[in-house]
Amino acid sequence: MDNAHYIRWFSELGIGDVPLVGGKNASLGEMYRELTPAGVKVPNGFAVTAEAYRDLLSQAGAWEPLRQTLDGLKADDMDDLARRGAKARAVIYAAPLPDDMQQQILAAYHQLQEEYGENLSVAVRSSATAEDLPNASFAGQQETYLNISGDAHLLDACRRCFASLFTDRAIHYRIDNGFDHFKVALSIGIMKMVRSDLAASGVMFSLDTETGFRDVVFITGSYGLGENVVQGAVEPDEFYLHKPTFEQGHRAVLRRHLGSKKIKMVYALGGGREMTRNVPVAQADRSRFCIRDEHVFTLADYAIKVEQHYSRQAGYDKPMDMEWALDGIDGELYMVQARPETVESQKKGHILQQYHLQEDGEILARGYAIGTRIAT
Repeated sequence: MDNAHYIRWFSELGIGDVPLVGGKNASLGEMYRELTPAGVKVPNGFAVTAEAYRDLLSQAGAWEPLRQTLDGLKADDMDDLARRGAKARAVIYAAPLPDDMQQQILAAYHQLQEEYGENLSVAVRSSATAEDLPNASFAGQQETYLNISGDAHLLDACRRCFASLFTDRAIHYRIDNGFDHFKVALSIGIMKMVRSDLAASGVMFSLDTETGFRDVVFITGSYGLGENVVQGAVEPDEFYLHKPTFEQGHRAVLRRHLGSKKIKMVYALGGGREMTRNVPVAQADRSRFCIRDEHVFTLADYAIKVEQHYSRQAGYDKPMDMEWALDGIDGELYMVQARPETVESQKKGHILQQYHLQEDGEILARGYAIGTRIAT
């Protein structure tokens, strides 16, 4: 693997590698390398570098067709955006992965199989990065593919992941924020799946997302894979812990809320392209919390360690937004993402904002609301 210039293992990456592998993969590497010794569990994996994306398009001669596809696009014309976005994704998906790139991806995947077993399934996750803008955020704009196994399925998921740099929402976001489409590249993270389809997963913050109060850990969780919680498709369970007293050894949950947890995402069986599906949660499971107090305390410990580490790196307090997963086979809790919290932590605490809804409007999307803002 010495000549594998398209592959970087998490153990080789740190937070300074954002230009090489994007923010998500750089953060996974940082946690795997620096926080595993502190007891924070992170699944192993590797990144396909942003240079692989650039080389893919160059070798396929895809840059000019992409430019022609997007030239003159007005992002507010939804029909035009959808049409051109689909064409841009088709251009990238049609580009064949170069032989050396395929070989390096599969060699790393096979090495991961040696660590975890031949039946290993992986998550294939996008991690975008922009030239000259290492701190730009592209969270939630590209696609993630879960429960991927086998050489052919993995390579296909990588092609789809590269193509997802041009989802409609990603194109619109870049236009709105003045980012050049052709100075943004995509790295791919390939990591062992945590079997939370058999247990639970969720999101947590090292502050209160409603008020910005920094002395609590706020944990949300629901049954199954974590995409439903991330996307707001379920009402999760909630837990609050007070950081100062927790660090003094007083372990208690300040407040808890039982969410409805109506559906859960699990593995899809049948060998089709869709590798996950949503199923109803049994009423008995909905009526109890998805994790026990011992799990809540472990997650709080993880959250505090992650926040302290990233704060030391930054030289100032840095509240964090994190994703976690409980493995239903080995019973362990894993961190699968960490990034700076960028909403409540940036607000000025002495300003009170109030909003008044004057009339009901057309429902554009449904989900679980967090916060007190009104969007138009």
